[in-house]
Amino acid sequence: MSIWTPPRLLELVGRKLLRDQALAVCTLEELPTELFPPLFIEAFSRRHCEALKAMVQAWPFPRLPLGSLMKTPCLETFQAVLHGLDALLTQGVRLRRRKLQVLDLRDVSENFWMVWSEAMASGYLPDAMRKRKPAQDCSVMRGQQRVTVFVDLCLKNRTLDECLTYLFLWVKQREGLLHLCCKKLKVLGTPLHKVQSILNMVNPECIQEVEVNCRWRLPDLAEFTPYLGHMRNLHKLALSHVDVPCYFSPEQKEEFVTQFTSQFLKLHHLQKLYMNCVSFLEGHLAQLLSCLKTPLKTLAITNCVLSESDLRHLSQSPSISQLTTLDLSGISLANLSLVPLQLLLEKVAATLESLDLDDCGIEDSQVNAILPALSRCFELTTFSFRGNPISMATLENLLSHTIRLNNLRLELYPAPRESYDASGALCRWRFAQLGAELMGRVKDLRQTKGVLLCTACCPDCGHRAFYNPEVNQCSC
Repeated sequence: MSIWTPPRLLELVGRKLLRDQALAVCTLEELPTELFPPLFIEAFSRRHCEALKAMVQAWPFPRLPLGSLMKTPCLETFQAVLHGLDALLTQGVRLRRRKLQVLDLRDVSENFWMVWSEAMASGYLPDAMRKRKPAQDCSVMRGQQRVTVFVDLCLKNRTLDECLTYLFLWVKQREGLLHLCCKKLKVLGTPLHKVQSILNMVNPECIQEVEVNCRWRLPDLAEFTPYLGHMRNLHKLALSHVDVPCYFSPEQKEEFVTQFTSQFLKLHHLQKLYMNCVSFLEGHLAQLLSCLKTPLKTLAITNCVLSESDLRHLSQSPSISQLTTLDLSGISLANLSLVPLQLLLEKVAATLESLDLDDCGIEDSQVNAILPALSRCFELTTFSFRGNPISMATLENLLSHTIRLNNLRLELYPAPRESYDASGALCRWRFAQLGAELMGRVKDLRQTKGVLLCTACCPDCGHRAFYNPEVNQCSC
């Protein structure tokens, strides 16, 4: 049975004010600071646009985190907030408590509104606000504009939503009065020409994370490349599904690849690089690595074709000496020497925390090459080796080496090759039998928590069955 808590006096005053928007606007100067956040939430949810406009002008804090309130965007209320901001930009409003410097449209993890609600309920408002960590500001344009607008851009449709469209129009009309700061950019489906028009409105030096997954061809990437070179504070780049047109000559491909890789010479803060299904990497990995100016923390080259020469250049590159995460899943290593991989693991043994070698086609005869180096990766917390066709004996040998890695928390190994019949179909009873046998041996040496045996991906549902401590079937 719940106990009904009567509303606080301040809450009642706020509700009364919003019933008369004209009164609310007139009394904002005398309104207690602690009433602004709950009153703003009420006005925003009930679409009291005049009150919203006035509250933005009188907002008593440096930052207005609007993004976390816009789960379901409403153009009318969004316009009201921007109209209120207009008065501050033009200095037509001179309120005693005017402090607003940042309009934050990101859905940030810190919940300003929840902090206020909990603080009001407990009566510890000042302490709660002092303990709240401030959001990171933009240093690129600091002091040059009156207001900074933060936005994370996820461009996934052919047309922008109406709020984003209105925002860009509004920003364009107020050029020089405010700074539009975008730190995270995702391009997941918007036509390239629209992406370019948006990039022309934001300062590229603000961008710290970029993800592109659009099934571009190499000429599309070439048009995007000049923007990439201006993102001088970029920390993370994720590029997925870039094809080389079949009509390209080797000379054309070389020209485009050189144009792309040369941009990395300008990225002095890059720490995380993800390349997935990128068809131009084969034979050009050394060219890319030679352009990296700082050591990477994360390198993921997945579902690509690499040559043995590419692997050798990777193991020799100074830019990978401090890796904490290495992901080579989906790279076919069958019939290749794994000596370069052994050298790579030796180089990063002191820092590597996560290693993913899923679905690389690694066979029994190749595993021994990497075991000595792998057993010295003492910082490793996650190791994934699924989808490699190795035998029960090789799997036992592999486990005898990883047992020395005390920091391992998650280990994903392939079902032994003996778990499949001659046609490649999984024999579930045999998988269960071998799984129990293997886990029994592991248990004698260490805890089996976090150790999973995983089958190949199911051809019907795409998921894997796994064992620990019994067989869990895939979803189909």
